[in-house]
Amino acid sequence: MSDPAMKETQTTCKSCQCDDQRKLGGEIGIHFPGFNNLDKVRVFVFPELLVCFACGFTEFVVPETQLRQLMQTEAARA
Repeated sequence: MSDPAMKETQTTCKSCQCDDQRKLGGEIGIHFPGFNNLDKVRVFVFPELLVCFACGFTEFVVPETQLRQLMQTEAARA
C-alpha cells in the first residue's frame, strides 16, 4: 500500500538514486567506538528513519537533546 502524500515529498536515495524509500521508526544506541569507550554512556535515540528498500541506505537526524548528550560525552573524553 503506497501513501500518495509521501510520494509527493519523497526524494530519491542519496546512494542509489532509487525512489523506493519508506519512513520507519527506529531505536538506536549511539556510542563512541573502541574498547576504551565500552564503559562510556550510550545515548539512545528514537528517530524517524528514511530507509531505501533497494540498497538499504538509511538517513536520520539525531534530536537536539541527544546531540547535546553526545557532545558532552565527547568533551569529557578530551
